Amino acid sequence: MTEPSAAALSSDAKPSDKSMRRRSLFAACSAHAVHDGLTDVIYVLLPIWQAQFAISYAMVGLLRGSYSGMMAGFQLLASRMAKRWGRERMLVGGTALAGVAYLVAGQAGGLAVLLVALLLGGLGASTQHPLASSIVTDTHEAGGGVKEALSQYNFAGDIGKTLIPALMGLLLLACSWQTGVSLLGLLGLAAAGLLWWLLPKPEDIQASQKKAVKPITGSGAKGSFRALLATGTLDSAVRMGFLTFLPFLLKSKGAGTAGIGVALSLLFVGGAFGKLLCGYLGARIGMMKTVWLTESMTSLLIVAALWLPLAGVMAMLPLLGLALNGTSSVLYGVVPELAEPGKREHAFALFYTGTIGGGALAPVLFGALGDHAGVPTALTVLAAVLLLTLPLAWQVQRGLARGGAA
Repeated sequence: MTEPSAAALSSDAKPSDKSMRRRSLFAACSAHAVHDGLTDVIYVLLPIWQAQFAISYAMVGLLRGSYSGMMAGFQLLASRMAKRWGRERMLVGGTALAGVAYLVAGQAGGLAVLLVALLLGGLGASTQHPLASSIVTDTHEAGGGVKEALSQYNFAGDIGKTLIPALMGLLLLACSWQTGVSLLGLLGLAAAGLLWWLLPKPEDIQASQKKAVKPITGSGAKGSFRALLATGTLDSAVRMGFLTFLPFLLKSKGAGTAGIGVALSLLFVGGAFGKLLCGYLGARIGMMKTVWLTESMTSLLIVAALWLPLAGVMAMLPLLGLALNGTSSVLYGVVPELAEPGKREHAFALFYTGTIGGGALAPVLFGALGDHAGVPTALTVLAAVLLLTLPLAWQVQRGLARGGAA
């Protein structure tokens, strides 16, 4: 019997590597969809909780902020704990904790229990972004296509934001909010079980990384990473600020409640596909060119929205959504290239903390500006602020060029 050739062994190994990449990407996309859906379904539940517990708008804001605040604040801790306990265990555990939190919320008979449940949910959600992103990066490093895979992962989050709140809306037609929330908790636990089954073992990931022809070592360029973080924070801030003002802009042009709903749907559909397409575009023409294209287009279209009639704004919203959301996929793909060696989870945690924090502060800051100067002025300032990302992207590109990643 002849010995198998090295080429044959290599070809035999490839399907298992491809299978691992597919399983890890599906797992990360599932985690992103479930966690983002559980985060945004709170918007559907807030009016119900306000009526149920007779709470003020300030308390409504506290309920919403408790979940997102815990999620943003503990991402760095989650990345550090993953070094000790393992990313896979932390991701599965965090997803299970989010599910348990919704089960607790479904049994809440008072505001205190509900608040504790949301804090637990945010704590569980803090594991998802940094750990799932780094798993996708590590498993796709050997076969290439890291940026494309991260864009698919990013796209999956928007799918979850669309489907899970819609599912909750349907459940509310058939059952109480307590039952619906409890069912979402079971969904979280089922997702944790799926992740436990799908996620590859750490040693398999390490073995796959060793096969990488051109591994992503990360330049560790701190100045360029800070520029990337600032770019992501400004991009997220403008996105959340624009979403805050868009309904009021449409209303001033004569749109009713139904029209505003359709407009937001058009924007979100364009945004979801923008996250998918711009990741691929960034891999083809480079980060800086893509960011300059998407951010310039976003700034221009925001200003155009002020002057166009309602029909014109509605027609351009899918394109605006594509540019508005697409930048984020390009930026995510650059994080591994600027991370310090061995600190990918930490780099992703820093990046997501900045972008989520920027998105949380923007409605407050620009809302105050809108109160004093009006919505058109606030939107014009948003468009101008977004142009600050252009020199920042150039600084990021310099770091990539020094690291040989350009």
